[in-house]
Amino acid sequence: MPNIITLSREFGSGGRELGKRLADELGFAYYDREIITEIAEQTGMNENYIEHTIENEVVNFKWHPLTFAKTFPQVSAISNTTVHILSLQHNIVREIAAKGNCVIVGRAADSVLSSYNPYNIFVYADDESKLKRCRARASDDERSQDLSDAKLLKQIKQIDRNRAEYHDIISSKKWGDKSAYNICVNTTGIEIKSIVPVLAELCKIWFER
Repeated sequence: MPNIITLSREFGSGGRELGKRLADELGFAYYDREIITEIAEQTGMNENYIEHTIENEVVNFKWHPLTFAKTFPQVSAISNTTVHILSLQHNIVREIAAKGNCVIVGRAADSVLSSYNPYNIFVYADDESKLKRCRARASDDERSQDLSDAKLLKQIKQIDRNRAEYHDIISSKKWGDKSAYNICVNTTGIEIKSIVPVLAELCKIWFER
């Protein structure tokens, strides 16, 4: 069975960088936005529309039972397009996992791929570190908005709420709850690349059991 690492992360915590560096260190394939791109190619939909649907429209229906996202029944309150996107995303995540060793960022992959017994990582950081990282990596358009720390932090927390609500529709375990992960990594004040070798060794121990 392939060795699978899933990585959930708070926005601005450096989880994406950590996932990519970890994949490179282990020689694993890496998947993040590539999953959205694949959905777009299969459906002809715009990538931004797909991402908006997953991150915003789906979480409006968090009151649905846990079985919703696992079985995708035709629930009248949710558009067929949304159900189709979610179903495709889950199928693509499973197809990716079946191909071989990989690191998958987000997409509630820890729950979708639970049968693979993946090594599940959660990455977080304090607010100051997340603000600093977001500003350092902002595009020119984002910098032109000249957001205050308070407004930027509000956006960060909203993104995290959406991620948590989406994950918790899919999974029986809470997003960010330490019991749902093999390890929780606090990147506050830490250079991401400095912790990758240690984390890679922990992953190897898990897979060699």
